[in-house]
Amino acid sequence: MQQGDIGVCIIGAGRAGMIHAANFRRNVPHARLAAIVDPNREAAEKAAQALEVERYYTDYKQALEDDGIHAVVVVTPTIYHREIVVAAARAGKHVLCEKPMAMNERECEEMIAACEAANVTLQVAFMRRFDESFTEAKRAIDDGAIGEVVLVKSLTRGPSEPMPWMYDLAKSNGPLAEVNSHDIDTIRWFAGAEVSEVYAIGGNYRSRHIAAEYPDFYDNVTLAARFANGRQASIDGALAVRYGYDSRVEILGTEGVIFLGQTHEKTTIVAGPDRLLRRPFMNSWRSLFKDAYLAEDTDFVAAILEGRPPRVTGHDGKMAVRVVEAGNASIRTGAPVKL
Repeated sequence: MQQGDIGVCIIGAGRAGMIHAANFRRNVPHARLAAIVDPNREAAEKAAQALEVERYYTDYKQALEDDGIHAVVVVTPTIYHREIVVAAARAGKHVLCEKPMAMNERECEEMIAACEAANVTLQVAFMRRFDESFTEAKRAIDDGAIGEVVLVKSLTRGPSEPMPWMYDLAKSNGPLAEVNSHDIDTIRWFAGAEVSEVYAIGGNYRSRHIAAEYPDFYDNVTLAARFANGRQASIDGALAVRYGYDSRVEILGTEGVIFLGQTHEKTTIVAGPDRLLRRPFMNSWRSLFKDAYLAEDTDFVAAILEGRPPRVTGHDGKMAVRVVEAGNASIRTGAPVKL
């Protein structure tokens, strides 16, 4: 395949899908946005018009028959990931799959096997690994700047109400999957090891109006983890916090500490006659990780053209799903779970 020939199709025209679509439409070298897929015809048509792309489909299977499409970005609800990724691989399309990778480890393994059999790239969209501050922190850890890592703490709290399908854990795996998959990958990456044991607690504090219909749903979760190499971690996740989008990390070592996270969206600070300082809180993950999404999409295409493994693999996605499953099991049973 020659450079400039990577036609990319976005499957799912929601918020994250449109971020990827805009990147491939204008900003990713050697790639072009070839088509949009969404089962809602109005959403698909509207997205195609906004992005000035000629082709759109309401069925992803039609897109997989399009010879002008060489790669797909899967941005659908998690329950559909396995089906779409396996079909894309069998059609010879490279795949960038949004997190969480799948509903369980078995599905992840089937996705990995299908892509390996078809000799196509499978990248999982943990875009924080492409964020400049995260990559700098990883280099500092590898350089021994804080000695040996002892503890990694990562939190993600979102301001929005959950999408209706997220309330059903059978379809979403809950906030540990939808909100904290990035945190799980972060602690693995910075600790340099696999999680060996977890203990998690969850509760519904802000979404009580659905408690009767979805008694297992939790909108707040805390997870403690131990790694195979003895290192420790903790994860804090929350939905509908209202005050803003909050993503922070702390890495404690034997000789120092690294702090990551920007809670302010703008550098402007306003001081009024009431002698109070006002600064806008971060509004959205779309603002905080805008550059990381572009770097992720760019590296996906580069991996295809260079014939190299992606920086975030199917195995990384599967390991995060493993922790999600163990965490949910711990919440249900009230006991630690060994992996």
